[in-house]
Amino acid sequence: MAHIARKRFGQHFLTDRFIIDAIVDAIDPQAGEAVVEIGPGLGAMTLPLLARIQPLTVVELDRDLAAKLRKREGLEVIESDVLKVDFGALAEVKGQKLRVVGNLPYNISTPILFHLLGFVDSVADQHFMLQKEVVDRMAASPGNKDYGRLSVMLQWRYRVESILDVPPESFDPPPRVDSAIVRMQPYAVPPALDPALLGEMVAAAFSQRRKLLRHSLGVWLTARGFTGHFDLQRRAEEVPVEEFVALAQALSEAKP
Repeated sequence: MAHIARKRFGQHFLTDRFIIDAIVDAIDPQAGEAVVEIGPGLGAMTLPLLARIQPLTVVELDRDLAAKLRKREGLEVIESDVLKVDFGALAEVKGQKLRVVGNLPYNISTPILFHLLGFVDSVADQHFMLQKEVVDRMAASPGNKDYGRLSVMLQWRYRVESILDVPPESFDPPPRVDSAIVRMQPYAVPPALDPALLGEMVAAAFSQRRKLLRHSLGVWLTARGFTGHFDLQRRAEEVPVEEFVALAQALSEAKP
């Protein structure tokens, strides 16, 4: 019996063989690596990956799909909500950093990205299929209309690159949006800072993105007693990631 895509899981199954091959080639899995696929679905990417590397670990929430996947030799199936998976513990079990891949459910893609950010030290790289609009925001440069909180909160820790656009007709059922493949490579030596402080600061900066920073970030900095210098006569979308990072570091050093 054919599996019917479940709306509550945000299921759209990739069917375009050319696109699938291009994605797997971009991932380029090598023997001995610890590859984890999120949301394998009907196995469109799973089977080509499995042809190159075994064992392959997959995280699948849909119990019917998980049951079918368990029948496939070479697969290690974690039946779980990905937001509950401890990727740090999984990397310890594997004895190496993880290569995480997947066609992420578009309705919870951002929470998944932030969940994985908490385990970034256990990850070698990530390749995801996402809504193109989200990938554009993730990879955006300062001064671009897509540049925002998501851009800063990922780019301070990863090198983010959009590598392939995917049209709706590559899926069954077709989503109502264009998709894209993003590559995320953690920096080997990330800036030393408090991620929670950076997150709070960036949220304040982009809370009124059409106004100058003195109306948003400036108020936040004053409330924290910040006495250093930071150019607030510009909009948040004009500030490079490096400057947000430097400000977060200065704030951390200024703590009593």
